[in-house]
Amino acid sequence: MSQNVLISPERYEVDTAAPLTNFSHCHIGILHQIERLSSLPDLLGPAMLAKRIATQSVEYFHRGMHAHHQEEEKALFPAVQDSAQAGEERLQVDQWVQTLLTDHRELEKLWADLEPALKKVSKGQDAQLDIAKLEHLVKRYTEHAESEERLFLPLAEKILGRNSNHMAALGLSLHMRHVPRFLSHI
Repeated sequence: MSQNVLISPERYEVDTAAPLTNFSHCHIGILHQIERLSSLPDLLGPAMLAKRIATQSVEYFHRGMHAHHQEEEKALFPAVQDSAQAGEERLQVDQWVQTLLTDHRELEKLWADLEPALKKVSKGQDAQLDIAKLEHLVKRYTEHAESEERLFLPLAEKILGRNSNHMAALGLSLHMRHVPRFLSHI
């Protein structure tokens, strides 16, 4: 009995002396694909979750991260710098602001590098996602946020808290940045 070789699902060698064997060998390919197909439900959940996370991340980082960095850079940092006492305190604040600005640019660059692949993932397309860069972004943003929360924001609260007008001015500045702007016509 001659052995049939499966070349592709559409093309295989035909044993004309044993035609029933041809049908049997077709089943091998079909059953292999059926077995693979049976694993699809287990893979759909993680695939859909990856797509949803990528979509939400792309949407959030455009609104969240960039807006947050802008608010810190346009409102918080100048307010703390202007309210800091001359000398050691002002030098400390200036060093912090420079470090945080450097972090912002680095994090934004990491995000910009990852965003094209994440957009593809969000659309369910094949993507070459740089896992090392993604892990670096997660690590660096976590470190950035933790140091800001633990060290800079308490310092900012201490400095701005000395004068209630300074804290109120920061609050008003933040409020005004979120109020819709209307163009008036006469």
